[in-house]
Amino acid sequence: MNALGQPIGFAVANWNPPPRPSLDPMNGHFCRVEPLDGARHAANLHAANLVDKEGRNWTYLPYGPFETLASYAAWVESVAGNPDPQFWAVVDLATGKAAGVASYLRIDPASGSIEVGHINFSPLLQRKPAGTEAMYLMMQRAFTLGYRRYEWKCDALNAASRAAAQRYGLSYEGIFRQARLTKGHNRDTAWYAAIDSEWPALDRAFRRWLDPSNFDAQGRQRVSLGTLTSPLVQRG
Repeated sequence: MNALGQPIGFAVANWNPPPRPSLDPMNGHFCRVEPLDGARHAANLHAANLVDKEGRNWTYLPYGPFETLASYAAWVESVAGNPDPQFWAVVDLATGKAAGVASYLRIDPASGSIEVGHINFSPLLQRKPAGTEAMYLMMQRAFTLGYRRYEWKCDALNAASRAAAQRYGLSYEGIFRQARLTKGHNRDTAWYAAIDSEWPALDRAFRRWLDPSNFDAQGRQRVSLGTLTSPLVQRG
């Protein structure tokens, strides 16, 4: 309560805005997340995206699909190096090739809020530990820097993205109706987030899942990440 008897939010003592994320690569056991670069990544990413022959990955993104390498490379050049969204390539260490992209965006140090988005994992990265580890590394960097809130937003009709957000331990916060237009169609936006007080438990869940002992000789998981994060999230 304030002096007028009105309820107010809890005090955040000694708050210091975190720095913007650096461009240093994020290294894991299965992947490396490094700044997106056209010369280094465009060809491999375009080839990986073409494995998605029906173009399903592009349905809910505001751009694409890109039929030619030239058109995809031009898009990469238009976004690589921008401060916000800050685009990253996910390199699968098993092949040494980039197989997906993601970004930090709506980076707001003053509020301690940062979003992950523009996620496009090709079929070569989907359902692989490298993809999950990439999401863990990006979340880890944000909270280690001192961000208080880590957001995930997606088209409310994108069931796969909504399931992924919850699997990664982000809690459902609601729907923004008619939030935008995407490729000439209405988009209601579903909001998910994790906050700093939840991070230690999420960190332990990711570490347990990524531990080599969690995978059998065929690479199959013994305990699912969703099982580990489920007690930590609010669902929608």
